[in-house]
Order: sequence, then C-alpha cells, then structure tokens
Amino acid sequence: MNELKKLYIAGLLLTAPALATAQNPFVQTWFTSDPAPMVHDGTMYVYTGHDEDKADFFWMQEWRVYSTNDMVNWQDHGSPLALESFTWADDRAWASQCIERDGKFFWYICAHSKLSNGMAIGVAVGDSPTGPFRDAIGKPLFENGSWDHIDPTVMIDDSGQAWLMWGNPQLYYLKLNRDMISYEGELGRIEMTEEAFGSPVMNKREKGKQYRDSYVEGPWLMKKPVLRPSKKKGSGYYLLYAAGGVPEHISYSTAPSPLGPWKYVGEIMPLCDTNSFTNHCGVADYKGHSYFFYHTGKLPEGGGFGRSVAVEEFQYNSDGSFPKIMPTDEGVKPVAAFNPYRRVEAETMAFSRGVKTEQNDAIGVYVTDVHNGDYIKLQNVDFGAKGPVAFSAQVASGLRGGSIELRIDSIGGKELVHLDVPGTGGWEQWQTLSANLKETVTGSHDLYLLFKGRKGPKLFNIDWWELQLNL
Repeated sequence: MNELKKLYIAGLLLTAPALATAQNPFVQTWFTSDPAPMVHDGTMYVYTGHDEDKADFFWMQEWRVYSTNDMVNWQDHGSPLALESFTWADDRAWASQCIERDGKFFWYICAHSKLSNGMAIGVAVGDSPTGPFRDAIGKPLFENGSWDHIDPTVMIDDSGQAWLMWGNPQLYYLKLNRDMISYEGELGRIEMTEEAFGSPVMNKREKGKQYRDSYVEGPWLMKKPVLRPSKKKGSGYYLLYAAGGVPEHISYSTAPSPLGPWKYVGEIMPLCDTNSFTNHCGVADYKGHSYFFYHTGKLPEGGGFGRSVAVEEFQYNSDGSFPKIMPTDEGVKPVAAFNPYRRVEAETMAFSRGVKTEQNDAIGVYVTDVHNGDYIKLQNVDFGAKGPVAFSAQVASGLRGGSIELRIDSIGGKELVHLDVPGTGGWEQWQTLSANLKETVTGSHDLYLLFKGRKGPKLFNIDWWELQLNL
C-alpha cells in the first residue's frame, strides 16, 4: 500500500463521524483541480485538472471528467484528454473549460508549448461531453512565447458570439469564429484598472496605497443569471476570478458586454481555511439550483499542489449579485434519487475510502486498489416499494480475492448482501458474480459497498454492479 493511501485511510478513520455527512471534496480517488461545470442534456459535467500524488509543484499531465444526475453521486469518466493528445504540448496540463456548440464539444486547455517554450492555449473537439476528444487544429490556438497564457474560459453571448478569455496577470481575449477553432482579429487585452478589478496592474500601482483587490488568474466568464422566481433574465455579464495574490480568494466584476467596461463588485469566496493557496471557480445552474464549484486541499496529504474539487449550492441576491459563499465539508443535497436497478459503473460514488480508479481501452474506467476496509458510498439510493432480490458485480482479482458487503445507512449498518470474490486469474480477467439478498430493503437509503479480505494486500478490481428488482 502506498504512503498516500496509508495516510488517507488513517485520516479518514480518525474523522469517521464527520464523514457520515461529508460530500466535499466530491472526488476522493484522485487529486483534482480547477473545476469547470457544464450542463448538457440533463446531466451536470465537471471538467477538472489532475494534480499528481506527492507533487511539489503543479505537475499535471491530464484533464479529467466527472458527471452527475443528482449532484451527490458522481461518475468518473477518466481522462479523455492529456498532454499526449497535443503533439505540441510537453508539460503543465493546467486549467480548462468545455462548451457545446452545434452538436460538438470544444475543450479549451492551456499547456506548455515545446514550439514557443511558453504557455499556450489549445482546443480539442469531441462528439460527446466525455469524448473521445482530439486536437482540433493540430497546433496551439494561440501562443507567442509568453507565460501569461493560462486558465482559458469560454462563453457564447446573447448575440451568439463566442468569447475566449484567459491570463495571469493580464486578462486576454479572442473573438472566436462560429467554428470555435479559429478567431477574428487580433489578441485583445482587458485593461486592468482600479475601477474594473480593484487595482491596476502591478507596475502601475502607487507605492503605499491600499487597494481593494486585484485580479490574478482563473477567470470565469458568464452571463448574468435568470432570477427566480420571477424568471427575469439579468442584463450583462460577470467575470469571476482568483484574486488578491497568494493566498487567493474569489472576486468578481460586472460589465454590459464581455469587453467591458468592467466594474469591480467584490468578493464571493473570501480567504478561508481550505488548505490550498490557490482557488479556481466555475458556476452553473442545474435542475432549478445554482452551484459554485471551487477547489481545496482538504484530502489527506492534500494541499497547494494536491487539490480537490468541491461544490456549494447558493442563491443569488434579489438584484442578481452573488452572496458570500463559504466552503463546507457537507457540500450539497441531492436533487434526484439514485436508481440502482441498472448497470451502475463502480466508479460512480458520493464518497469513498481508499480506492482509486484506472481505465483501459477494453472496458473504460473501473475501481482498483481495493483493500480490506475500503468502501464506496452512494447517497439517496431509491430501493422502491418492493426492493431488490439479488446483486451482481463484474470483478477481477489476480490472486486471493475477498468479498463485497452491501450495507445501508452506514458502513456498520444492516448487511443486505455478502458476495465472495475469488481469484479470477488476473487483474483484468473479469467475471460476473451474483448473490441473493439476505435482508429486505425498501425506500431511500445511503448504500455502502464495503470491501473485506486479508489485511494488507490488494484484493480485487470492480467494473460495475447491479441490483435486480423484486418483481
């Protein structure tokens, strides 16, 4: 067992009572950063970066995707885009954002370019929110050798014009063409002024003057919200951004158009005890609720270079402005029930202890690194009025196997199923196993897949599971 996992399990055992209601960070299997939400066809998707374990800098090699239909149980779609997807990129797979247009999905990224030896903005395209994605143009969309070109954000305005913005410490923009992979005109730059962002750029600041705030990086460009319950559409745009220097908080400005003039409004997420000296946000509405995504360093062995995405629900003020939003461990409440009577990808979870995820071309993403006492929790699972009669799972084990226990309400709750997992002859030699339920269960409960076996070794992998309904 690696050191990260040992510390992770130890930390979780010490905080077990608190984890009963914990939802943040909402990905525990990997360090994730820079969340960029996108709602499409009734599903919430979040595109993230991936901080490497034990990193001492932002050593990032890939981007990841997660999705949910209820805001608490998230499916891991793995890494459909990495530095290897771009022949011109060789390092620093930093913040990104994806957007849909005309049935295509355009994923804007930044990475170090071996062509210019600076940071560059690239774009990948796919036919679905989870890919596969490919480099849309085979070269950077924009680069000039500068290191300013990080953290792209993209938005389509009310007239149908798409805008791409990015930058640290300056704020740049491109006016995208309809194809979303080329642009009109030259690179633009938003002027940093005290009125627009709380302070001018560093070399124009007056010595000894106390400024209200300062733009740093991580912009998020968005339209003003549709206010509920009036359903009145806001007029103009917001730009949210990491502000203040190190450590960062989240602030925002407003403007009648994406090009300004921008006017500083104030802080959204003040400096908090998040264990991360950076922050990066994204905002999306989903099923009548408004959500603010950000990152912390709150996983065991996490920190400034080991970040984790989190989410809070909020309500806009009556005038459409943002309230103050504070980070919580509890996170958000479910907005729908979870249906267990289907093939459920094992990498779908509300919370987990100890496990990791991997992927391959044959079966996609699966759960691995399973040890004795690890578990996966799903929240607000609807067993219905009749309940299930059997449980099936596809598993693989190189040697000794173990068992899966289904429990409700807590890891020590009523045991519904005990499924023995034998050695299958290899870690990717998959077998489908089944067991009948020992106890009847109806209604809504949290569901735990608790893994048991010999202490110490890796036990098995799990690809998917399913409950069969009592007919």
